[in-house]
Amino acid sequence: MWNKLNKSMMVCQMSFGLSFYGVMAILTRFFLEDLKYSEADTMLIVGAFSSIGPLFAIAGGFIADKFLGAYRSLRLAFTSFTLGFALLAIGASAINVPLTLAGIALASYARGLMSPSYPTIFKRTFSGKEDFEKGFPVNYSVNNVGALLGQYFFPLLIAVIGFNGGFLLSCSIAALAVGILFILRKPFVEIGADIDQEPVSIKNWLAFSATSLAMIGLVFFMFSNMEMGKNIVYAIGAGAIIYFISLMIKAEKADTLRMGTILIMFVLTTAFFIYYGQMMTSMNIVSINTMRGDLFGFIPIAPEAAMAMNPLWCMVAGPVIAGVFSALENRNIHLTTATKVSIAFVLTAIAFAILTLATMNIGENVIIIPEVFLVIHFFQAFAEVVVGSLVVAFILSVTPKHIEAFSVSLFSVAMALSGIIGAVISTAISVEKGQEITQEVVKTVYGNYFALLTFWAVVMVVVAMFASYIIRKMLAKARSI
Repeated sequence: MWNKLNKSMMVCQMSFGLSFYGVMAILTRFFLEDLKYSEADTMLIVGAFSSIGPLFAIAGGFIADKFLGAYRSLRLAFTSFTLGFALLAIGASAINVPLTLAGIALASYARGLMSPSYPTIFKRTFSGKEDFEKGFPVNYSVNNVGALLGQYFFPLLIAVIGFNGGFLLSCSIAALAVGILFILRKPFVEIGADIDQEPVSIKNWLAFSATSLAMIGLVFFMFSNMEMGKNIVYAIGAGAIIYFISLMIKAEKADTLRMGTILIMFVLTTAFFIYYGQMMTSMNIVSINTMRGDLFGFIPIAPEAAMAMNPLWCMVAGPVIAGVFSALENRNIHLTTATKVSIAFVLTAIAFAILTLATMNIGENVIIIPEVFLVIHFFQAFAEVVVGSLVVAFILSVTPKHIEAFSVSLFSVAMALSGIIGAVISTAISVEKGQEITQEVVKTVYGNYFALLTFWAVVMVVVAMFASYIIRKMLAKARSI
C-alpha cells in the first residue's frame, strides 16, 4: 500500500502543517506587538488568514482541471506558499505592513490552490480505492502532528530567533515540499491524469497567470481593507449558495430534495465553524492575556501556543470517534450525520461553558492555568473531528454526480464564511491598546461573551436535532420518488 510517492507526499503534508500552523501561532502577537494593530483588527486579520484559503479552493479546483493539471497546481501551490512566507519574513524584518500583507495574501491563495490538488494526486499514489481510504486518515494525522509541533514550538522559538526568524523557518520548511515535488517530478507525472502528462499551452499559462494575479490582488485588497474584505467573502459565499439553489431548481424532484439536505448541512457547518474559529481569535487573545504557568507544572508552553492543544486532541479523537460510532452501528444504532453534528454542538457547549466559568471566576491575579485550556480543547477537538470528518462524506453520499466537486466545495465556503463571521463576532472582546487586563475586564468582557456563545451552542443542539428529523424526511421522500 505504501510507496515512495505517498510517503513523500505525507512529508509535504507535514511541511504544510508545520509551516502554516507555526505562522498561525505567532501571527497574533506579531500584529499586536510589532505592527501595532489593535486587538479588533488583529482578530479580523488572523481570522481571515485562517479561513480565506479554503474559499479559493473552488478556483484551485478549476485551475487544476482546466489549465494546469493537479501535479503542476500542487507544485506551484507549494512554491507560492514558500514565497509568501519569504515575503512575510522580509516584511517582519522591515516592519513593512504592505509586504507583510502581500505575504499573507500569497500564502492564502496558495492554500486554496493546494486544497483540491493534494488529495487528487495523493489518491493516485495508491493502487486502489480501499488503500486510499485507509491511507488518507493517516495523512490527516500527519497534518495534525505538523500542526501540533508548529503551534507548540514556534511561540517558544521566536523568543530566540524573533518573528522574522520564525517566518523564515516556515519558508524553509515549505521549501522542503517544493524540493520533493521537483525531484520526483517524473513519477508524479506518470501517475497523473492526461492533462498532467501533456504540455501546457501558452494560452493556458496566460489564463492561469491572469487568474492568479487577479486573485492574489483580490486577497491583498481584502487584507488591506478588512471592512470591504469581509463583504467580499459574504458576496462570494452568497453567490455560491445562489448558484447551488439555481441548480436545485433545475434538478429532478428527488435530486432537489437531496440537494436541499446539503443546504441544511451547510448552515449547520457554518454555525459550527464559527465556534471553531474562536480558537484563532477570541480564545487566542484570552490565552495571551491570561494563561500563565507550565502545563502540569513542568511542560513549558507559551500563551499563544494554547491552540496547539487542538491538534493534540484531534489525533486522539479520530480513532476514538470512529470506534464509538462503529460500536453503535454494530448494535444497530445508526445516527444521521445531522444528529452527530448535534452531538458536536453538545461538546462545543461544554467547552465554552468551561471557558465561561474560568473567566467568570478568575482570581485577582488574572491568571487561567494551562490545564483549563487543555480541557476546553479536549471537548472542542472531539467536536471538530465529528463535523470535519463526516459532513463531506454526507455531501458525497447525496449529491448528484455531475455537481459532486462543486457540492463538496460548499464545505470550504462554509469554513470561509464562518471564519470571517467568527472573527467579526470575536471583536466584541477587544480592548483598547494599552488597557490593563483586570479581573473586572475578564469577568465582564470575556465572561459575558463566552456565556453568550455557550447559550447559542445549546440552541444549536436543538436546531441540529430538528434538522436531523427534516433531513430524514427529505431523504425518505427522495428515495420514494
